[in-house]
Amino acid sequence: MATNPVPVSPTHDTTVDLLVIGSGTGMAAALTAHELGLSTLIVEKTEYVGGSTARSGGAFWVPANPVLRKAGSGDTLDRAGTYIRSVVGESAPAERGAAFLDHGSATVEMLQRTTPMRLFWAKGYSDYHPELPGGSAVGRTCECRPFNVSVLGLERERLRPGLMKAGLPMPVTGADYKWMNLMARKPSKAFPRIFRRLAQGVAGLALKREYVAGGQALAAGLFAGVVRAGIPVWTETTLVRLLTEGDRVTGAVVACDGQEVTVTARRGVVLAAGGFDHDMALRHKYQSERLGEHESLGAEGNTGDGIRAALDVGAATDLMDQAWWFPAVAAMKGRPPMVMLAERALPGSFIVDHTGRRFVNEATDYMSFGQLVLDRERAGDPVESMWIVFDQRYRNSYIFGGGLFPRQPVPEAWIRAGIAHRADDPAALARAAGLPEGAFTETFRRFNDAAAAGTDADFRRGASAYDRYYGDPTVEPNPNLRPLTDGPFYAVKMTLSDLGTCGGVKADERARVLREDGSVVDGLYAIGNTAANAFGNTYPGAGATIGQGLVYGYIAAQDAAKSR
Repeated sequence: MATNPVPVSPTHDTTVDLLVIGSGTGMAAALTAHELGLSTLIVEKTEYVGGSTARSGGAFWVPANPVLRKAGSGDTLDRAGTYIRSVVGESAPAERGAAFLDHGSATVEMLQRTTPMRLFWAKGYSDYHPELPGGSAVGRTCECRPFNVSVLGLERERLRPGLMKAGLPMPVTGADYKWMNLMARKPSKAFPRIFRRLAQGVAGLALKREYVAGGQALAAGLFAGVVRAGIPVWTETTLVRLLTEGDRVTGAVVACDGQEVTVTARRGVVLAAGGFDHDMALRHKYQSERLGEHESLGAEGNTGDGIRAALDVGAATDLMDQAWWFPAVAAMKGRPPMVMLAERALPGSFIVDHTGRRFVNEATDYMSFGQLVLDRERAGDPVESMWIVFDQRYRNSYIFGGGLFPRQPVPEAWIRAGIAHRADDPAALARAAGLPEGAFTETFRRFNDAAAAGTDADFRRGASAYDRYYGDPTVEPNPNLRPLTDGPFYAVKMTLSDLGTCGGVKADERARVLREDGSVVDGLYAIGNTAANAFGNTYPGAGATIGQGLVYGYIAAQDAAKSR
């Protein structure tokens, strides 16, 4: 594969057919445009290519796509349409969801043609609301198989690093994670995967191949397609402003090292610059003043540049109060929040707020979890603190926070920092964590009684197929419930993090940016987290954020190719 085929930063004013601002799912727009014969340029604010996609789990949710069909999922567009309508309701225009479905298969086929990625169905990864009409308990989520990033050659250095650096050369997919997390409980399922991935990683290095998985694999695969196509990617290049002639957007001014360069875009500009994850003024204005700085897991360059540029040319916004919320282990000095996915669903644990009482189905999808927390704040009953509580058996059984393996002690640094507490009985744990002793011990007793019966009458934990996906299948009758009986007991402080904001520029079913009056800003498109979520205030399934970014990137490029 060619390396560095074009300059990586601006050298002079230039003209292209399509300008893409952002190098996450924006790469799908660029690949589509290139395949349609359009000259294309990608501009990236940071030094790395991949955006938040490279920091994600890498799953994508595109119903009834060719990968699902080949694997025999049985999914259909009619059933998926029913599900999207039932999940989204009135929170987003129906046309947005319909266009997403209509172009999903073509998008995946384009990716299979233009990139070296190999895709697979993460069978069993349930939709997030499978009990609703059209929902699927076997799921519609796909992933990229472990990808050899060595094919990027010198461009490898520009691929955005992932959230966590593995201690071993071991590419772990999301589908692998589910079972590896149960290594102490289901070794027959976990260790064959562990050995296979470890062998792949070690053997790869011996052959001068470097395998990655998850969001790294997806971003690397897209980037490999971009490099192979010779599409230039200008890194460390910031969007300054959009250019207009009359009512039409005709390009943009970008800056690198203090130098401003004009890029004329004959067919249009695609804003794919992420949301406003790290603009705390906007987050406090639209979402919550309780949100902490640098607690978002989105790429550091996501500061709302694309949204502000669109506003300057008359665009409307929508859903600015929304984000892909993600509960996490609280940050401490020198260490960002650590995501909590399976941890909340696994038996032998529950979550309380500052009152010492449970307030949520802990196993619910992460976006719904965050929305519930913020709904309480808006109702005048804020969740002042959150704690996940578990016993020693839980600690001996599961991975925690992405970094602690079964039986590994809770770090003393956490305890010294006050984000973790350990005690021999519930009352002492409540006192250590500063929780009301009476309420907490009653919650502890009530949860244990419910868990012993296998039914959570308070919050229905374990009633959904999504809850059970991350449960422990060795625990019966409910894989999400077990009494906490084996001391010592622990409480670990949580925070509300996110995978990025998902409110932004209002766009139509062709990805065209809209004004408040509904008219189109000609020549301007918005996709991914720069655009208001095509699924409104909901998260239909794992990878829906990446899925809509990819599909709407395809839609935007197709529309631009037809424009004159």
